Amino acid sequence: MKTIHDLDAAIDRWFHEDIGDGDHTTYSTIPFEIRGTAKLMAKEKGILAGVFVAERIFHRFDHDLLLDLLIPDGTPITKGDVILRVTGKVHSILQCERLVLNVMQRMSGIATNTHAYVSLLEGTGTRILDTRKTTPGMRLLEKEAVRLGGGVNHRFGLHDMILIKDNHVDFAGGIEQAIRGTKAYLEKKQLNLEIVVETRTLEDVEKVLTIGGVRRILLDNFSIELTRQAVQLINRRVETEASGGITKETIRSYAECGVDYISVGALTHRIESLDLNLVADFL
Repeated sequence: MKTIHDLDAAIDRWFHEDIGDGDHTTYSTIPFEIRGTAKLMAKEKGILAGVFVAERIFHRFDHDLLLDLLIPDGTPITKGDVILRVTGKVHSILQCERLVLNVMQRMSGIATNTHAYVSLLEGTGTRILDTRKTTPGMRLLEKEAVRLGGGVNHRFGLHDMILIKDNHVDFAGGIEQAIRGTKAYLEKKQLNLEIVVETRTLEDVEKVLTIGGVRRILLDNFSIELTRQAVQLINRRVETEASGGITKETIRSYAECGVDYISVGALTHRIESLDLNLVADFL
C-alpha cells in the first residue's frame, strides 16, 4: 500500500472478512476486562518480513495495545526467536492474531524465498527482479517482502512502466511498430516512462538495438547459450534482463552470461509461508 491510508483501508477489509459481526468464541470464553501478554515466535528459520504491518494491525484494532518490537524486518531468524510481544486486552490480541500471522507468514515466506535466489547470485553482479505474479490486493506488501529478502522491485503495475511483451508485438504487427507506436504515445501524453521490450530471438534483439530508445531488453525463454550471445550483441548499450523458466538450478548459469537482471515470478507465486505463532506469554 502506497500510503498509511491505503494500508489502513486494506486492514479494515481484512478485519471485516475475518471477524464479521464478532469473535463469539473469544466473547463467550474470556471476560472483556482481562489483560495479558502474547509473544510472536518463529517456528523455523528464514527472513523476517511484515513486522511493520503487524504493528499497524494491532494499533488499528486497539490503540491501547503495547508492542515491544524485538526483531526488525529483513533480519534472519531461527526457530524459537521471539519477534515481538503485545500487551493489552486479551479480546483485542486474539482478534488480531490470525490476521497478523497470515500477513507475516506470507511476507516472511516471500522474503525467505527471495533471499535463497539472491544468495545463488552472489558475486555475479546480477540482481533479482520480481513480477506482477502477486496475490490480488497484496501486491505492494508482497513486493516489499521481495525487497526485504534482497530482491529488486520490477514495475508495480501496468501504469508505471512500458513493458512491450510478445502479445503486444504480435497485435501491433511487429517490434518496430510496437516501439514506434509507444514513443508516439508517450510523446502525445507527455509521459516519462521507461521502455522495456521482450524479445524471443537474436533477430528481435538486433531490431530493438537498431530502433533504439529503450531502457532494457528482456530475453524471454532464451537458452543459456543464446543469452550469452545476446549479451555480447547488446554490449552494454542497454540493460539486459533474462526471464522465463529460470530455476534455482539454472539461475547462476544465466547470471554468468552477464545479464543485469533476472526476473523470477516464483518469488511471489511459488512460496511456502514461514511458520510463526502467537502464544500467551506469562512473564
